[in-house]
Amino acid sequence: MEGAGLCDGVYHRTAAVSSGHGSKRKRSGGSGSACGASRQVLRGALTGRYEPLFGNALWLEYRDLLGRSDVWVKSPTTQEERLQVLAALAQRGRWITIYFGWRPNLPDEADNHLIELALAGNAQAIITHNVRDLAGGELRLGSLRLMSPRECLEVWQ
Repeated sequence: MEGAGLCDGVYHRTAAVSSGHGSKRKRSGGSGSACGASRQVLRGALTGRYEPLFGNALWLEYRDLLGRSDVWVKSPTTQEERLQVLAALAQRGRWITIYFGWRPNLPDEADNHLIELALAGNAQAIITHNVRDLAGGELRLGSLRLMSPRECLEVWQ
């Protein structure tokens, strides 16, 4: 899939889990600068370049983030527009049911669902600004990659 420029993955806080395609979300200030890596990954997911993977926990985290007005103070988007983008991502993505937990693994229990989603969805990568915390797990993840949005763009141009 790398040769095709596809990255299936989980996109968390600017990113999600992908399996040859991809998805994402932004931690602060909405979608960042017009040419920011996070925004480019989001655009890639919306155009089918990346396939986002969704699970219950990640979906609820996205919904919670979109409802927090403190995060979106400097964003020119409305809540309705952000929900429309999430709905568009859901149409491009793949819903994954997680049947097996891999816990405990990460120091921050709240991040374990990302590893579980990536493994259950056979993702190629987790795209996140939180690479350091996700890389601190006890499990060896085989070929699953942890990447920042910028690294995703460099690897899967």
